[in-house]
Amino acid sequence: MDSPIVKGVFSRMKLNPEDTRAIYLQLSDGILTLIKNGHLKTGQRLPSTRDVASLLKINRITVAKAFEELQMQGWLESFVGRGTFVSLHIPELEPKNLQNTPINKAQKTAGFTLNEKQHLSNPYFVPTTEFHLDDGYPDPKLAPLKELYRAYRNQLTRGGLYHKFGSYSFPDGSEFYKEAISHYLNETRGLKTTQKNILSVRGTLMGINLICTALINPGDVVVSGIPGWQRSEHNFVHAKAKHIGIPVDEHGLVVDELKKICKRRKVRMVYVTPHHHYPTTVSLRIDRRLELLQLANEYGFIIFEDDYDFDFHYNRRPLLPLASANENGMVIYCGSFSKSFSPAFRMGYLAASENVIKHLANVRVLLDRQGDHILDNAMAELINDGTIQRYLRRTLTVYEERRDYFCNLLQSELGNVVNFSIPDGGMTVWTEFDKSTNLIKLSRKAYNKGLYISDGIVHQYPTYNNNGIRLGFASCSTNDLTKSVEILKGLV
Repeated sequence: MDSPIVKGVFSRMKLNPEDTRAIYLQLSDGILTLIKNGHLKTGQRLPSTRDVASLLKINRITVAKAFEELQMQGWLESFVGRGTFVSLHIPELEPKNLQNTPINKAQKTAGFTLNEKQHLSNPYFVPTTEFHLDDGYPDPKLAPLKELYRAYRNQLTRGGLYHKFGSYSFPDGSEFYKEAISHYLNETRGLKTTQKNILSVRGTLMGINLICTALINPGDVVVSGIPGWQRSEHNFVHAKAKHIGIPVDEHGLVVDELKKICKRRKVRMVYVTPHHHYPTTVSLRIDRRLELLQLANEYGFIIFEDDYDFDFHYNRRPLLPLASANENGMVIYCGSFSKSFSPAFRMGYLAASENVIKHLANVRVLLDRQGDHILDNAMAELINDGTIQRYLRRTLTVYEERRDYFCNLLQSELGNVVNFSIPDGGMTVWTEFDKSTNLIKLSRKAYNKGLYISDGIVHQYPTYNNNGIRLGFASCSTNDLTKSVEILKGLV
């Protein structure tokens, strides 16, 4: 005879017909919870399928399917003429309080300790406001999405399916993509590369992480400018490197300070954004570029050149990257299409000496076997047929107009409370507010009014507090820029 206690346990189960999970799976989950919490003992007989169906007011076949599911998993055993029992192979467990044990409980806290560190606390926020003066993103409405769709579809429909989909390929990227990127960098940036100098990555951040994993050892000194990009700095810290920040002025990284450090200790790598320093957008002056290269040759450190927005320069032709003068193989060049195309598409590249690329590819396998060769090949098609070049020429004009319009607005409407320089390129204006302006409060109030701006926290350092934020203009129409500045003016 079935135990009335066991029947009572079953009768307290709550099944939800509105749930997307099938009823029989909800029931099997519930029985499994009772076993794990010690309310159904090893060897204990379960009520019949007819009784369970009657108790829960469900179909008997549903109960039979739930029992069968748990039998296949080894939790239950069924014997002809005797019934269904909890498996004898399960150890005895002390019963836990049923009131605190829901049938489907999502785990919130792990049973093991986490090695949580401050630099790993990277809260991210996705704004949903109508208006946004962001970190400097492109306008997706201008991107050649139809052309990318067509190129991606071509990759799926052409021949050679086994080599595309049936096996793994090169960890450093597809031959087609590397060849296209090499030619593109040589033509547009004056680099001297072949496909053996190129490695495909999923954006700049992956490139930085890969470099830190492959080339930085605990205790190595890594130098970068302050203020800088904290995501990169967190990677340095995570690699257990000694991160040293040096000042950035109106001419970029203060290379004289780097020279002083080099005389005192061994520097392993210098991270720099020479085209438009992040976050202040200033360009590294030519004499400092040459001195930085000379110091790298003299002291043997790596230059990691993050060239995140080379394609957008308005007043004149941009200075060529440090990598274009990389005679002794000291520069690792990193670029991506996130700023020029869309942050949603994770496509980037590293350019370095052949032996460095080979080493990075070997390390990359530990993290990501090969990346997305289909998407890379689609982008390579757009490079080879000139789509990307035409897109960049067209958007350069649009973004320059938006820059000028936005800077005029800032000066006329907020000139008494902000200080800024018109950037030579890029998609954002580094804007310093009056010290009396609390940027954290301002960003909250602006958000409540439908405008997203940064609160500036990520640009603050113990040695730097200029009350500045990046105000991106490229992703906004002139009408949106007008309304955004109107909101700010009403709050400041």
